[in-house]
Amino acid sequence: MQNELTTLIYEIELKPGEKLNLPESILENITTGHWVITIQQKAEESKSTRSHDAFLNGYAPEDEGLYDDYPSR
Repeated sequence: MQNELTTLIYEIELKPGEKLNLPESILENITTGHWVITIQQKAEESKSTRSHDAFLNGYAPEDEGLYDDYPSR
């Protein structure tokens, strides 16, 4: 018996009123064997951008030169 791990990942977007219709290319890759098919909703992408302003705002003028003895990377 020969086993081959195949992972197929497809991202789709359904508009209102549309129904899920699996592409023929997926159906062609499913052959004899045991399969697990998972359908999950994609997480919303975060619209915020990471910012390091809090670190920069926490740097006081009296801290100037504090790390001069450390070697640069």
